[in-house]
Amino acid sequence: MMKSKENPAEKIIVALDTQDLDKAKKIVKRLHRIIPHFKIGSELYTAHGPEAVKALRWVGGHIFLDLKFHDIPNTVAGAVRSATALNVFMMTVHAIGGVEMMEAARQAAEEVARKMKLKRRPKLLGVTVLTSINQEVLTKEIGIEDSVDKTVLRFAEMAERAGMDGVVCSGRELSKVCPKLDKDMLIVVPGIRPAWSVAGDQERIMTPKKALGLGADYLVIGRPITAARDPIEAAERVIEEIKDSLTS
Repeated sequence: MMKSKENPAEKIIVALDTQDLDKAKKIVKRLHRIIPHFKIGSELYTAHGPEAVKALRWVGGHIFLDLKFHDIPNTVAGAVRSATALNVFMMTVHAIGGVEMMEAARQAAEEVARKMKLKRRPKLLGVTVLTSINQEVLTKEIGIEDSVDKTVLRFAEMAERAGMDGVVCSGRELSKVCPKLDKDMLIVVPGIRPAWSVAGDQERIMTPKKALGLGADYLVIGRPITAARDPIEAAERVIEEIKDSLTS
């Protein structure tokens, strides 16, 4: 069952995986009338900092700030305060930082939202296991003996206990995570690739139709749209694919 709005375009978050702010602005200018949500990650933010958020919000984008904050609780709280002041609509912290860290992040966001009299504070998501990590990396390099599925579920349940608004997980874990979380918890899925695109460098990927059918609320899609010869046409193809899944 889908929990978020049934407007297909609102389920898409376009990933702006570039260091070039001018390029990112052009993408947002072209797409924001049909897709409202855009992700700023470490690459763009490290190159341009808060100015990237301000510039893209001014152009017309609602910003998902995906910096995966992970540090001691006090430091993460400070970072979240700064991000909340930028009036982003959603941001990430890394669930592996623990419940106390995530609670500190939530409290910081609430505090700034009250002081600034924002209509709503940013949605806070706990990142579970990166889509580039497979079982071999998880076990042999990171040293976590549990399966990827169990690890993702454990981190997701920690995020829920901490009062996060949702989690980030790959589509492969959706069938395990969705039944275990409260129905109001948002699930954001990166590594989404339409059937007509290539996989790229992510191990645990899924099509939009399948991810939505398993309970995803938002789909993060980057290169299939941003690297397309015609990004608007590519976006419209993805929207049609999502529309079909919502009506089937």
